[in-house]
Amino acid sequence: MTRVRESGGNRPARKPRSRPLKGEDAEVKHVVETHDVSENQARELVRRHGSDWRKIDEVAKSFKNK
Repeated sequence: MTRVRESGGNRPARKPRSRPLKGEDAEVKHVVETHDVSENQARELVRRHGSDWRKIDEVAKSFKNK
């Protein structure tokens, strides 16, 4: 038997965030400064990979190689 919450059942699908979460600006700034990528590239990395700094470092290095 599947439980359904009384407050509305299933949640609607989440939309991609257009604004950073609290504290995300500092992470974006750090990626920009340490990897010499654009702010937009850094923001996308943080959105995609959250706090997985190994993955962010790996992908940011591939941006530089292009």
